[in-house]
Amino acid sequence: MSTVNVRSAAGATKARLSVQVIGPLVVRRGNRVLASRELGGPRQRQILEILLLQLGTPVSKHRLVDLLWGGRAPAAALTTLESYVSVLRRHLQPGECRSGPLKTTNGGYVMDASMVELDLSRFDRLLEAARQAAAPEAHALLRRALDMASAPLLGDEPDSEWLEGQRNAYTARVTEARVLSAETGLELGRCPESVAQARRVLAGDPLHERAWTVLVLGLERSGRHVEGLQEYDRCRRILGEELGCAPAPAVQAAYGRMLQATATTGSELGLALSALLVLHGPCGDTEWLPGAPPPLAREEAATVLQAFLGRTLAPAG
Repeated sequence: MSTVNVRSAAGATKARLSVQVIGPLVVRRGNRVLASRELGGPRQRQILEILLLQLGTPVSKHRLVDLLWGGRAPAAALTTLESYVSVLRRHLQPGECRSGPLKTTNGGYVMDASMVELDLSRFDRLLEAARQAAAPEAHALLRRALDMASAPLLGDEPDSEWLEGQRNAYTARVTEARVLSAETGLELGRCPESVAQARRVLAGDPLHERAWTVLVLGLERSGRHVEGLQEYDRCRRILGEELGCAPAPAVQAAYGRMLQATATTGSELGLALSALLVLHGPCGDTEWLPGAPPPLAREEAATVLQAFLGRTLAPAG
């Protein structure tokens, strides 16, 4: 046997094991949670974790040896691996021998996906369904997915080479779910929620251009124009310094709208921005913004801006 069906067929028997790998590892058999000692020592536990993260896909014995011992495998590593799996199998599926979830394949082992309910698989199914759904349904699916993904992958497992790639891939999928949630929320008018999600993405990845788009557009649509202008400037500086590129066209357009809207408020900042637009912006005629008062003359604009900067930069006291 070389492959195992990744998805349970319709009408298949109920999963024998329910497993949590988001956060600490938790294995349930029926109503019983298996204690750590029943999963064996660190390497037996890692064998189970590796097979769970490859749910439904066989992993060869030689690959398991490489992952567990790296280049320092003992001479009897294969025999030791087989004994570990034997003990693990007895605890996971007592009395079932090789008919339970942990199966032997040609030269390796596999966790049968039809017999294991895995939280990470549920998260992935929700994310995939959201990608194909309209905004209202997608947003609901993504909220469920993100509620599940509130902890690191295998949070109680120490850092290791075999786990690093899996954690990075999981983090990338959580980020994708968060950005999609922010984008669908923006489409549905949930601007404060979308802004919060975008900020969370940018805290971990300040070069994420889709998150910058959601953040700036969300602030604009919330009427938080001054904050939006500040975030645009931060976006422009970070992308310019790190990637050598400008913000996306949609972000630049939002910046222009917020700049002009702020310039018509009559506030001190608005007057200064109005002066800047006259001196450096698209103000060639008096219709530069519908409903706005005629722009300042260039001489007056220079005076207004000079006075504003003088007050702003003057030392306190």
